[in-house]
Amino acid sequence: MRALFEKAQVVNSQLNWQKILSVGFFVLVAGLLVRGGYWVSDWLVENQDAQIKKIVVLGKPKYTSDKEVVAAIKQVDLSSYFQLNVKAVQRSVQGLPWVATVSVRKQWPDELQVYIVEHKPVAIWNSDLLLNAKGQVFQADNEALQAYLPQLYGPEGSELEAWQAFLQFKDMLAVNDFNLVSLALSERFAWQLWLEDGVRLNLGREEKAKRVQRFIDVYPSMQIPEGGVLDTVDLRYDTGLAVSWKFPAQTEQQNKSEA
Repeated sequence: MRALFEKAQVVNSQLNWQKILSVGFFVLVAGLLVRGGYWVSDWLVENQDAQIKKIVVLGKPKYTSDKEVVAAIKQVDLSSYFQLNVKAVQRSVQGLPWVATVSVRKQWPDELQVYIVEHKPVAIWNSDLLLNAKGQVFQADNEALQAYLPQLYGPEGSELEAWQAFLQFKDMLAVNDFNLVSLALSERFAWQLWLEDGVRLNLGREEKAKRVQRFIDVYPSMQIPEGGVLDTVDLRYDTGLAVSWKFPAQTEQQNKSEA
């Protein structure tokens, strides 16, 4: 009996219990994974007819209505929750006029969440397009705007440069109580500015900021003729400037005489 016990101890000492436990644990996990795989398969079969029943619009869009978003989403097949093409939904909503970026995610069991970021218009570009602060143009209904926007004009590709120049000149002029409302950049990259009272500044193509500053410096010393109103200031000179005036009272009187 003692010999048998001693033999068992020898066999036990030769066994690698750590290895045996590791193998046993692996077999157990593998078994659970196989069983879990069958469960997932059965669950998918049972829920294969799951559909999108609820659409949630996030981001609080200002110009894009929920109705427009839903209509865009419904252009995509929503009959299957699992087979729904999220990228197709994203492309469809992205096509709405005011939408800048959009992200889409599915929320089990039947919800589709759409997060929208709209363009923030800062100016009207070439009379019929809108411009955002990044210098990107987009087509949308101007009548939906709730605030006045400056008018900018220029050739294609000059949008960001024009907007940045407008901000620079507006800040310079505002210090002296001038309100810049419009800017135009010609095909030859000559700049013109319009102030709120209708005054036009011709800056030419070079030293734009320097010429604006020249107008600011000279304006207080300008001698305004009787009945005259400043019309155009031509600053396309190395030194000095040329000024033209208009006489509203005389024009009005002339119009009455012709009538």
